[in-house]
Amino acid sequence: QVQLVESGGGFVQAGESLTLTCSASSLYDTVAMGWYRRPPGKQRELVARINNNGDTNYADSVKGRFTISVNNHASALYLQMNNLISEDTATYYCMAESDSGVRDWGQGSQVTVSS
Repeated sequence: QVQLVESGGGFVQAGESLTLTCSASSLYDTVAMGWYRRPPGKQRELVARINNNGDTNYADSVKGRFTISVNNHASALYLQMNNLISEDTATYYCMAESDSGVRDWGQGSQVTVSS
């Protein structure tokens, strides 16, 4: 199991930017990592994903505004969020998937965007 801790959330105005960081205890058996979010009144949804080949994919709602990246040496995952809008308000979760298919989750970081 991988221990994951998110940081970097906060309160911002629409149009501003934030960068989330996910610090992992180990990425030894990790084949993919991602960011998910749970907006108020909605279920958890995929925001962005990156695999060991560096391939990325994004939700249509964030494509062109958010960028996912990973630093394997630092065992850290990042989500750069630009041009934030009120619809981005959610609790954001880091996910690490192992080669056996097990998914580990962080505790979440709150992002609130006001108009």
